[in-house]
Amino acid sequence: MAKQSDPINTPTKDPNDVYPKVPGIDYNDFKLSSERMPEEQRRRALEQLYQYEFVQKENFMGYQSNQKLDFKNDLSVYLNYHLNNIGDPFVSGNDTLNTKFAERAVLDYFAALWNARWPHEYDPESPDRDWRESYWGYILSMGCTEGNIYGLWNARDYLSGKFLLEDPNAQEKARLASLNGRPAAAEPRLMYYQAKVSENEPNKFSPIAFYSQDTHYSIIKAMRVLDIKTFNEAGSGKFECPLIYPDDYPSGYSRHYLDENGWPLEVPSDNDGSIHIPALKKLAEVFAEQGYPIIVNFNYGTTFKGAFDNVALAVKELVPILRQNGLYEREVEYDPVHKKSDIRTGFWFHVDGALGAAYMPFLEMAGRSGNFPIFDFRIKELQSIAMSGHKWIGAPWPCGIYMTKVKYQLLPPDNPIYIGSPDSTFAGSRNAFSALILWDYFSKHSYQDLINKALYTENLARYALGRLKELEQSLGKDLWVEYSPRSLAIRFKQPNDSITFKYSLSGEILYVNSEKRAYCHIYMMESVTPKLIDDLMADLKAPDAFPDQPHAEVSYSQEIITPDAKRGIFIPANGRGFK
Repeated sequence: MAKQSDPINTPTKDPNDVYPKVPGIDYNDFKLSSERMPEEQRRRALEQLYQYEFVQKENFMGYQSNQKLDFKNDLSVYLNYHLNNIGDPFVSGNDTLNTKFAERAVLDYFAALWNARWPHEYDPESPDRDWRESYWGYILSMGCTEGNIYGLWNARDYLSGKFLLEDPNAQEKARLASLNGRPAAAEPRLMYYQAKVSENEPNKFSPIAFYSQDTHYSIIKAMRVLDIKTFNEAGSGKFECPLIYPDDYPSGYSRHYLDENGWPLEVPSDNDGSIHIPALKKLAEVFAEQGYPIIVNFNYGTTFKGAFDNVALAVKELVPILRQNGLYEREVEYDPVHKKSDIRTGFWFHVDGALGAAYMPFLEMAGRSGNFPIFDFRIKELQSIAMSGHKWIGAPWPCGIYMTKVKYQLLPPDNPIYIGSPDSTFAGSRNAFSALILWDYFSKHSYQDLINKALYTENLARYALGRLKELEQSLGKDLWVEYSPRSLAIRFKQPNDSITFKYSLSGEILYVNSEKRAYCHIYMMESVTPKLIDDLMADLKAPDAFPDQPHAEVSYSQEIITPDAKRGIFIPANGRGFK
């Protein structure tokens, strides 16, 4: 027990009355205090933990994370090591308890898989400039969200005309500061330099972002954090929308998705969840004509529908627009005194490949991707790709990969003072265990093994789709079963709470012909089996499996805080990701 004088805070309410109730878990057994927990209580809590996680893992099929893992025997010893891959993976650094050597091997593996030039090179003294075409990347401490944030951050600064330069006066400043008798650091210091905007090109360094209505919420969140303007934010109410309703929209697209000025909030998606390229093209063109650089986020396996944007076709359609408006290549001056400049693109194409970038290359190897276009660095205009390692591959915690090319990092190509600094990643300190996890996985699996895995999950999706269609017929009910081509997700009517909890089903609210519908989906990861699908079907046959979903009237209200309030970026409040 804490003493009366101990400087601690006491709860205002009993946590048991406030926190959600979790089946099989007694929160009283998990409560921590100032005293060491009695061993009997600790064992009781650990047993509850094991039973809960074991049961949920056995039935898990609602989210895109592979639960079939095999890392315990070889890697568990490193749980008693603090391993930190702080900084750039290609600079070993002085914190020697790291796994950067394994990280580099994993990055090389994906550079080969995504058709990037490898190994990573940095050789500014070489007369051969090809090293700038080599890849650069790192293993993320978060999931693909971190890769998306980093890619958009790089895109914003690259297109905004920023440079990272070494402070030439750092040593002199340190010498002068030391005259007061206090030691002063003289290590290289970095400065952001912002290229100047000319009067005849006022929009040159103001990037505008485009993304589809099926884009993961992390992209929209990142744009808000990074203060990147979207096309809706920059165009609505300022000039006429280039899209004419309904001619320029996908079939079935509702005018209620348009704002008060007739602009879509996001680039429309086709019915399968992929970006509607004709709309993207017209929207991008109107901004390119005004000199705005453009950022386009493409999805390669959307979160809820599992849809794939046609990246290659979209880029092919956008390139002529970029060329015509001087955005395919442009000069950016970074040293006005010595008239030094950099040649950059006026666009940034990023692929959020959280799920699809891991398994589609193996379907392509198997000849099963059909005529579906490429998404990787074979598209020479592509700047960055991000992927989650804990989804299709499988890992005990979120991780992933971000990859770009050296030439897209912030450095002047004729005087590359700064690259590969100890803090060139997003996180600073980074989880070095993730590099071991991914290295261990690929060291134990051949390309053929992964081709077989990709075919297994693809066939499993077809099996689940067939079983749901059979269930519809046997029940004589419309279960709203939907499937996007090449997806590993199948969507259908959300069942009752007990089934939803048992299988960890992800939910989504949609309106169809003014009817409010609660959907869920299942994801075909390697850990899912035909038997588990059959078990779900058996549960879905129960009389109470699908409770009625009463139609709810929607009420609208709007409160204007101030007459001159401005609406900013649109951020969806539900769906599109883990809940």
